Amino acid sequence: MPKSKRSKVFHLTQVTKKTREQKDKLFSNIRECVPQYQHCFAFSIDNMRNNHLKEVRHELSDCRIFFGKTKLTARALGTTPEDAQADGIDQLTRYLAGSVGLLFTNRAPSAIESYFSSLTHVDFARAGTVASRTVTVPPGLVYSTGGEVPAEHDVPVAHTLEPELRRLGMPTRMVKGKVCLGGDESGEGSAEGYTICREGEVLDSRQTRLLKLFSVCMSEFRVGLLAYWSAASGEVTELEGAKERLAMLQQQQAGKGSGGKGKAKEGDDDEMEEDEEDEE
Repeated sequence: MPKSKRSKVFHLTQVTKKTREQKDKLFSNIRECVPQYQHCFAFSIDNMRNNHLKEVRHELSDCRIFFGKTKLTARALGTTPEDAQADGIDQLTRYLAGSVGLLFTNRAPSAIESYFSSLTHVDFARAGTVASRTVTVPPGLVYSTGGEVPAEHDVPVAHTLEPELRRLGMPTRMVKGKVCLGGDESGEGSAEGYTICREGEVLDSRQTRLLKLFSVCMSEFRVGLLAYWSAASGEVTELEGAKERLAMLQQQQAGKGSGGKGKAKEGDDDEMEEDEEDEE
């Protein structure tokens, strides 16, 4: 039989699909941690980044952090009082929605809250992020920060970036070996600059690339604690702002399920991985 000439799609990604064995391992590891730790926190992460999460794991080396499918995580804890792995821990499952993880610890809840309240990292925005402010590059000579700092404290953008800027939609051109926006180096011939994004709009991949080229950060890596379970009392304590964060997570999940996958998912590197894989 002749060899088929039909074009085939080859996936170059090295991310492997989770197998049943890995899911069973996560399920059993969560159940094993329930009697070993005094507290279990449910938390969400804004603007997930692996390098910042590794720092959290290092600082909380005596704790255990798990990420996985919310249904699998909820079943591991127990969804009803009859199948709950400890008294009252089934009440924690109502906070498992969207990108939510579990933190098992023997530290005092006040210490965990204090640590995460001061934990924040500024990073570049990804596609799907809402712009926190308007960014406009002024006309004239284009500087490396796009006018974010005074010209006397900045340097002109490298001429090798000019084709990339034009490809991303900026009407730049070369004038005497320098990248300019508008008529010339002084900006004559152009009354306005180029607006990369406006406050409140959802960023696409082109805008996030421009913001990164001009070193403009619009994202914050932040961990939001939703609630925690205590073994001593068998009760779940809801933390401040949990309802708002949970509603936001459910809204994001509904948006992705209704066809908003492209922009919001673009740039994600499968950060939500199980604790065992990251540590071992």
